[in-house]
Amino acid sequence: MAGSGGLGGGSGDGQGTGSGQGPPLRAPRALLALVALVLGAYCLCALLGHCPPAARAPALAPARIELTSPARRPGAPGLPVASGSGLRRFPQALIVGVKKGGTRALLEFLRLHPDVRALGSEPHFFDRSLMPRTLDGQITMEKTPSYFVTREAPRRIHSMSPDTKLIVVVRNPVTRAISDYAQTLSKTPGLPSFRALAFRHGLGPVDTAWSAIRIGLYAQHLENWLRYFPLSHFLFVSGERLVSDPAGEVGRVQDFLGLKRVVTDKHFYFNATKGFPCLKKAQGSSRPRCLGKSKGRPHPRVPQAVVQRLQDFYRPFNRKFYQMTSQDFGWD
Repeated sequence: MAGSGGLGGGSGDGQGTGSGQGPPLRAPRALLALVALVLGAYCLCALLGHCPPAARAPALAPARIELTSPARRPGAPGLPVASGSGLRRFPQALIVGVKKGGTRALLEFLRLHPDVRALGSEPHFFDRSLMPRTLDGQITMEKTPSYFVTREAPRRIHSMSPDTKLIVVVRNPVTRAISDYAQTLSKTPGLPSFRALAFRHGLGPVDTAWSAIRIGLYAQHLENWLRYFPLSHFLFVSGERLVSDPAGEVGRVQDFLGLKRVVTDKHFYFNATKGFPCLKKAQGSSRPRCLGKSKGRPHPRVPQAVVQRLQDFYRPFNRKFYQMTSQDFGWD
């Protein structure tokens, strides 16, 4: 499951027997010498920070350990590092969802801010060793869209820090589902049609077991999160407005994070070919940059009857979500 993992380890003991005085005395000495040599080498590489991958602990081990230590929650002093400036900390803010809503775009836009340090990849669970170093006053962020729909994620995140700020990028669930399908189709060309996957028995009941449909039930997922976090810890970003008014939506996010509005409309231009805003100056570069080829990917043609059926299906869930968030996203 996304966002899950565990600690693992093993040990082995060997014993031997023999006759005579020589071998029983020499074997333990040789074994002790070998153990001392291995431990010495490991301690040295640990101090230098250059242990080979096989000598490192499993990736999730640091996160598991932190769960039991309140003093090392996000916001608490980070772990000192052997080299470089700043400390590695658990993220104080998370982009928790949703897939194909615009999370990658938001993260890239926010990384223009000098006080935001964000992990580019999706770790699917906190691992402090992966986090970028931050200085005082900077915010550590990460993005994993599967968190919003993973049932255990709210509890695990809350156990680390009940003060975490949570950002959810949402988009019309019908458009989002089609975009999700388009991404999967690009990787699996022989996939059945969108209609065949979205409904059971032709145009029968909507198949909520299909993840592309299930993700769009935003109200249900939010109910799970509100068992652990108050609504004030959330910011809901419109995926549509992130395209039509990126500076406005990013401005709201900067306010939510307590940051100065550094990223403004001067950083964006609209790419008519992709139908998506691009950065005039990308992070660490003097050249304009758009997101990858997968962003702005053409959607397959879906019959209007299928779109209408899904709009009708999602309408009550959308309205409940509007009520829960006190925001009307205009999908109906």
